[in-house]
Amino acid sequence: MQAQSPLRFGEALARVAPVVPEEFDRFRSRLDADWIEEALHSTEAATLRRRRLPAQQVVWLVVGMGLMRNRPILDLVDKLDLALPGSSGVGVAPSAVTQARGRLGSDPMQWLFLRSGAQWGTASADAHRWRGLALFGVDGTTMRVADSVENRDHFGGQAGRQQSDSGYPLVRLAALMALRSHVLVSASFGPYDSEHRYAADLWQEIPDESLTIVDRGFSAAAILIPLARDGQNRHWLTRATSNRKWRVVERLGRGDELIEVEVKSDARRADPSLPRFWRMRAIRYQRKGFRPQTLLTSLVDAEAFPRDDLVGLYHERWELELGYDEVKTEMLDREETLRSRTPEMVYQEIWGVLLAYNLVRLEMEAIADDAGVEPTRISFVAALRYICDEWFWLEGTRTPGAIPRQLANMRTNIKRFILPPRRARTYPRAVKIKMSNYERKRPVTDGAVN
Repeated sequence: MQAQSPLRFGEALARVAPVVPEEFDRFRSRLDADWIEEALHSTEAATLRRRRLPAQQVVWLVVGMGLMRNRPILDLVDKLDLALPGSSGVGVAPSAVTQARGRLGSDPMQWLFLRSGAQWGTASADAHRWRGLALFGVDGTTMRVADSVENRDHFGGQAGRQQSDSGYPLVRLAALMALRSHVLVSASFGPYDSEHRYAADLWQEIPDESLTIVDRGFSAAAILIPLARDGQNRHWLTRATSNRKWRVVERLGRGDELIEVEVKSDARRADPSLPRFWRMRAIRYQRKGFRPQTLLTSLVDAEAFPRDDLVGLYHERWELELGYDEVKTEMLDREETLRSRTPEMVYQEIWGVLLAYNLVRLEMEAIADDAGVEPTRISFVAALRYICDEWFWLEGTRTPGAIPRQLANMRTNIKRFILPPRRARTYPRAVKIKMSNYERKRPVTDGAVN
């Protein structure tokens, strides 16, 4: 017997195809079935014998775990109709789900995310260019994982002021994002370490004819010189560190200069291909309520890339931070601790979360196209709830004739996805609640967890 489609409503929609729009079948079809098969075979995870949970279905289970953090895994198996019928008619046992995830492993999910992200992310950035350049961002973040002995031994954590371990083991993650749609192009993560270690895997994924915006933590010559030098019309934009020194070569305008920076000798020893002197453009500006700042960029043509436009563009770097917030606050329901208790399953779960995030973002981009607005004007919360509700609503639908009416109602209400235009914020960052008054719980020194 063949496995049913992960989204059971596909056949019902086919019966009423003349009156059903294509957009509600997009979510399933985004993840090409051929990609899934190739991922399973290339990583040797394909199911060779009949099982209640074939590998193809477990892929969708892992994606569902990323979409619906508040649902038990067994509930997802039932609601998404992922298990093949059994001879006893009894539902899938929890141990069978655990074993199925173990057989799948993390490699197929990694393959699927990297393959799809490369295609989706670059295409999305191409559709929302700035002055002919595709816009990308690179930045790092952390994610908490379940506090098991295996996870703590593998991932580690952040040391506190008394050199005690962080409350939970931490994963360090770096991502490459198409900034104007939030679609992730690539990602790299692993044990808690410098974000530069993982970002090093991403620079080669940045395409030509692009501009990558990074914070000043990534402003080293060893990163930015090869980024521009080893590609075609590949540029960068960042903020200057307070200790950066340079010599002014030419004044291009008010607060706008062509400068020359001496590359540190230790950087040139580590990479002899680096030049001794490095030319770039420096733009000085000040926003109300903030200290004066200086931007540095490889875009040295002041006429083609005006100063004020670059000042405004730099702050689109925060789109990556907003993307991380969408994952942690909305998808993970503010329960930032992942479910998995072993490192291999943590890797699998994170790849599933990132893949699910991209699938939601692609739907948001399609909604934005229908509404004639930018993707960042679409509510992530509304889109996520819509997709999850659709899965469960259509799971319980037995009358195909009711589907077109429901979909028509949702098309009519497309305005509920659209956010008002962004406000120009001028307030420095601050928090209202800084810490808890409770004692901090930390693991004991022998490695056991309290």
